Amino acid sequence: MNRQIQFLESEFEDEIIKTEKNIELIYLSIEKLKNVVSNYNFKTCIEEIKFFKEIKPKFTSKLIYNNNILRIETNKPIGSNQIVINYYQKEQKKIKYFFEDNLEFYKYYRTNSNYLDEKYFTRNNHDFKLNLETCYVSIDKTFSTSHDLKLAKLIANDLLSIYLENKIIQQENLKLKHTQRNLNSKLTWTGSKIALTELIYALQTEGVFNNGTASLKDIAETFEELFGIDLGQYRRNFLEIRTRREDRTRFLNSLKSNLIRRMDDSDEFY
Repeated sequence: MNRQIQFLESEFEDEIIKTEKNIELIYLSIEKLKNVVSNYNFKTCIEEIKFFKEIKPKFTSKLIYNNNILRIETNKPIGSNQIVINYYQKEQKKIKYFFEDNLEFYKYYRTNSNYLDEKYFTRNNHDFKLNLETCYVSIDKTFSTSHDLKLAKLIANDLLSIYLENKIIQQENLKLKHTQRNLNSKLTWTGSKIALTELIYALQTEGVFNNGTASLKDIAETFEELFGIDLGQYRRNFLEIRTRREDRTRFLNSLKSNLIRRMDDSDEFY
């Protein structure tokens, strides 16, 4: 499974597509693992603990990790680097709260303790006083213990913390580059954000960038960098433009009428 994941890492650059492929692969691997266990009787309690504490969580933690990445990246807001940084930082707080809610078990895992292993990592040996997962009542008891899922979440969140930290660093580096560019720029946008949004949508619709292949996101980010402006939720701004009862292309109409007036004035001068 790990070799196949490494192959996918090299094959796909798009984060969402790659993550979807990973999830499909990991899910199939877990199903194979489940089939093996369903036809096997553990010889000793120690052997069963080893499987549910050391082996199964290596698989399920990767599934949880990739599911979280898919959720995070598909819900990521479109906007400035700071908006994206704030979004990733909120995700970091969720991880922090999870660790705080499961502090005792986290300490148990981190200190390599084993005195509760028989309760935590053998099947049909649950203790409701030990902070069980709420989904425990509905999971397959033949392939789960009271705490193997919780352990997989801890491992996944450790990986997710690193992922989010790297993403925040990337966004901060981009923000720094944008700031440096803006300091060197002689132009700043002093019109309204609604007007610039109207212009961006018109240019993207006309297909004047990259032979019509440039995405709305790329054009918006370029304008933000070029003019030192944070457009924020520009898709919501476009919705406001669309719902105008009259003069829906107000800014473009103003551009056209003012340019025609300027040309007319120039004709009269010459």
